[in-house]
Amino acid sequence: MQLHRIFRCIQQSTGKYSRFFYELIIIIKNMKTNINLLIPFLGIVILLLVSCSKDDNADNTFNIFSVQDDISFGQELRNEIQSNSTQYPLVSESQYPDAYYHMHRIRDSILMWGDLKYRHDFDWNIDIIHNDSVLNAFCAPGGYICVYTGIIKYLDNEAQFAGVMAHEMAHADRRHSTDQLTKAYGIQLLLGIILGNNTNQLAEIAANLAAGVATLAFSRDAEYEADEYSVKYLYETAYDATGVGGFFQKMDGSLQPPAFLSTHPHPDNRYEKILEHWEDLGGKVGGDFEESYQDLKNSLP
Repeated sequence: MQLHRIFRCIQQSTGKYSRFFYELIIIIKNMKTNINLLIPFLGIVILLLVSCSKDDNADNTFNIFSVQDDISFGQELRNEIQSNSTQYPLVSESQYPDAYYHMHRIRDSILMWGDLKYRHDFDWNIDIIHNDSVLNAFCAPGGYICVYTGIIKYLDNEAQFAGVMAHEMAHADRRHSTDQLTKAYGIQLLLGIILGNNTNQLAEIAANLAAGVATLAFSRDAEYEADEYSVKYLYETAYDATGVGGFFQKMDGSLQPPAFLSTHPHPDNRYEKILEHWEDLGGKVGGDFEESYQDLKNSLP
């Protein structure tokens, strides 16, 4: 079963080699070898095939995760964060229902009007972490959204915050998150997690995501794409679709770069490109919604 699970993951990422991998798996199965001993070998084979098959005109991202693995991984990560109240002091939804009402309202607007590929597949759960000194937010594989109170209180209006949320949701929906995890932690380790091994590694991954560790930084192309899709997701909503640009402009004036920028490199001409995407869509003017955003801020501890 573990061998066929590996095959399913590989097939979704490197379909042109599916027959080769099927034959390889049959050979390994007949050898009756411990699959854990073969994970490094499989990783090397995958890397060699991918490096030899790159096409300058194609999407060369490589993702060992299946979509279902994204969902499972995100749930495991959420369980890890929710079980560690010392490191991740979550805002209780039962004690602060209004805060979560506003968060869900903003998320649902993006899901309703944005053309997200995995809108119905991912859970898009939200947790708020109570730490006003941390300016960070992230969306884990499978759509699990974590937002620090610090970044909510730092921003000026709801359009900026919706832009940030849409940007993070784009990283998950475009599957940048597991692509980057594959690059940061390696195929061998992530294959182990997919197979149910190395579960304690989740604690390190959760901590690194929350802290904005630089090794998990998205590529420049992934950042540009997340910006583009943030604009697309918000364009049909009532929000100013360039909200994420206002967020980055505000951070440009910060004396100390926020944790967010550790994993989100700041490409040149970012705001100009965001405006270009907005103009290409027609340049529809949206609102900032400062009053409702103040209601969100007031609902937090």
